[in-house]
Amino acid sequence: MNVLPATVLSIAAALGFVAAFSVVQPPTPMSTEPQEKRIDPPGSKSLYVAGGCFWCIETLFDQLKGVYFSESGYAGGAKAGVTYEEVCLGRTGHAETVRVVYDPKKVDAADLLRIFFTVHDPTTLNAQGPDHGTQYRSAIFTTSDADRDLAIQVRDEVAKAKIWRNKIVTEISPLKNWTVAEEYHQNYFENFEKAPLSVQMRMNAGYCKAIIEPKVLKFREKFRDKLKRGE
Repeated sequence: MNVLPATVLSIAAALGFVAAFSVVQPPTPMSTEPQEKRIDPPGSKSLYVAGGCFWCIETLFDQLKGVYFSESGYAGGAKAGVTYEEVCLGRTGHAETVRVVYDPKKVDAADLLRIFFTVHDPTTLNAQGPDHGTQYRSAIFTTSDADRDLAIQVRDEVAKAKIWRNKIVTEISPLKNWTVAEEYHQNYFENFEKAPLSVQMRMNAGYCKAIIEPKVLKFREKFRDKLKRGE
């Protein structure tokens, strides 16, 4: 799957949906049960990206061809094993992060990174929309020198194309203290979409309908040919 094979300027067409929808941190649900670790398929690779609320980023990447699954969690902080409540205080150094598990034979890591730079604002330091704090920072966490070099390459490519008015401030740093988020965060918006109205009303319906849903619908429209279901 090639995203922007000739020029990264193609991203500009997708940027209309990014700034229009601010990210507002939803209330914390009651359950805090840990997520059971998923088993990565043989030959798969992982990409760790942060760009505001992980509910939004997770559901977008989950829909792409070549992506096995996405997993919400926390990365970049001083210790492992943190909780949502701790991260929300902004004192642990973690960012709300999504691990994208993908098939490198079906999708390029560079293309995934290009998409990442269109589905959030990489120019706001420690913030996405009205949310402020290091937990909302734009970041790519790498697990090898090759991953770091690729992240820098794509970042510079996007910056050179000047599709964002301001300077890109996305952090690129080695992955540390990755912690899978609580069970209720996993596949949150997908579960919301499938739930009956009575259940949706207990799932931060205002946030999901006003913030995530419009962004998802725009994403499906802009990247229709890149989706698993072709929608």
